[in-house]
Amino acid sequence: MPDTTLKLEQVQAAMSAMMAKAQETPDAPIAMAIVDSAGNLEAYAKMDNLRMFSRRHALRKAYTAAIMGINTGAHAERLHGQGRSISELGDPNLTHGQGGLVIMKDGVILGGIGVGGYPSGQADEDVSRVGLEAMNL
Repeated sequence: MPDTTLKLEQVQAAMSAMMAKAQETPDAPIAMAIVDSAGNLEAYAKMDNLRMFSRRHALRKAYTAAIMGINTGAHAERLHGQGRSISELGDPNLTHGQGGLVIMKDGVILGGIGVGGYPSGQADEDVSRVGLEAMNL
């Protein structure tokens, strides 16, 4: 039977790896969040002097990836291609910001990882990917 939940060791490994990556650029503070498949918070950390928007956006990116089952950048592209906006989905916690990755193992969604704070969504996603890779799924 496949794993259907995140393990504490996986979450801790991801958070440690993302924090180590983030500390390579200490003058660019970020926040990072991991949620379970229902969007419930599993872990959160933020660097000093981070704007409030970025703090919240990291969580919204993780939530969106988990709930929608797709990376946030791809989800935004899909909506744009359909001529729709994120607000049409009716969930104020969803976001179209790049930087959220779905955590999946054997076709089962385990949760989402989100990073916010860098000037580009791609940089946020790069740090999220470091966390995902550290989970060794």
